[in-house]
Amino acid sequence: MDGTVLVADDDRTIRTVLNQALTRAGCRVHATSSMATLMRWIDEGKGDLVITDVIMPDGNGLEALTGIAERRPGLPVIVISAQSTIRTAIEATEKDAYDYLPKPFDLPDLLARSARALAVQRRVQRQHPEESDSSVDLSDDLPLVGRSAAMQALYRRVAQVTNTDLSVLVTGESGTGKQLVARVIHDYSDRRARSFLAASQADFADPAGMMSLFARAGGGTVLLDAVGDLDGEAQSRLVRVLDGLESGAARVIATSQANLASGLGMRSIRQDLYFRISGVTVSIPPLRDRLDDIPLLAEHFLANARRDGLPPRRFTPEAMEILRAYSWPGNVRQLENSIRHIAVASVGEEISGSDAESVLDGQPGTQQSNGSDHDSLGPSVARSLQRYFDLHSGALPQPGLYQRVLREIERPLIEVALDATGGNQAKCAEVLGINRNTLRKKITDLDIRVTRGRKLM
Repeated sequence: MDGTVLVADDDRTIRTVLNQALTRAGCRVHATSSMATLMRWIDEGKGDLVITDVIMPDGNGLEALTGIAERRPGLPVIVISAQSTIRTAIEATEKDAYDYLPKPFDLPDLLARSARALAVQRRVQRQHPEESDSSVDLSDDLPLVGRSAAMQALYRRVAQVTNTDLSVLVTGESGTGKQLVARVIHDYSDRRARSFLAASQADFADPAGMMSLFARAGGGTVLLDAVGDLDGEAQSRLVRVLDGLESGAARVIATSQANLASGLGMRSIRQDLYFRISGVTVSIPPLRDRLDDIPLLAEHFLANARRDGLPPRRFTPEAMEILRAYSWPGNVRQLENSIRHIAVASVGEEISGSDAESVLDGQPGTQQSNGSDHDSLGPSVARSLQRYFDLHSGALPQPGLYQRVLREIERPLIEVALDATGGNQAKCAEVLGINRNTLRKKITDLDIRVTRGRKLM
């Protein structure tokens, strides 16, 4: 990596880490805690790349993007921010930031992005594209809520696709918010002043109705919801309609619970339709993959309930832990409905653990398995490990956790596998994917009692 990098951050530790890492990578680095100093360096013609925080003591990194572009057209800027919301990601993209990363960031990832920015800077002509309209007043009510790594990846993806003309396929389980993400893509795009229309079942059944829908949408957006559920005839009609669209027609955003790419092999989705609606894919994580967002989401929905006229409520730590421990097979939609129910049913200002349990009891509490060991085991293990860390109340576990966890998992894993195979060691070794002699040694070393015939396969 070669070039001069200007780093602006009021956190001395971050400045030091970036200075050392970029210098080791071969760059020259100027670091400052002042936005005024950064802009002076830019005026002086210094720097091939800027890495800047958003909130600075004397300025705002996002607000400075326009000024940087005016002074040095083509100078790439990577925005890093602890204000990790969809608005931050989209505003950074709208103002032509080269990239956006939330804090805490992965240092190797930032270095890789910096290397690409410097490489592009050496190749491109130093011309700045026409700025998009930034006069729209964005609401303070964030359309998407969450600060987990999974949501940060989603924010970056949405920001990347917002102002392209490509069709978008939004995928995710039921209740993850596919229609919400589709609406966000439209509302934050340069099509936001135009119509956003959703196709109905009647539209899918009638080519003339579908053409009328696109005509009414003009250059806005048409949402094709649950497109993977359409039958073969409806898919064929939709392909003909999409093929007949003229330049400047409405943008297509489709949603699907199913993995349509895998459906190609099973012929559940027409190949020609799939490639017309999947110019770019946006995948929404299930709630079980973003457990750290549950407290934030719960407080958000509780505040919404208060605005709708319900009495003020607050969660006890016990209630919040119960919410985190629940599996939420219905994802964010189920969480929102449950929070509203809890807010109505609870007595007093505090929502207790028993209040939460009384509402969650009787609801489906486990995610249906789709037959994939990876999909079913990974989130369960992650939840157990997260609870183990949470029990330390902010402190870290004792050193040596890696080997300790492996030891504690190994014995019950072998015992459960032996139980499932009725004590048949050959079958057990096959299920575990280890040599039979290895299994025998582990049984001896771990002092595991083997009883044959307890269960059948």
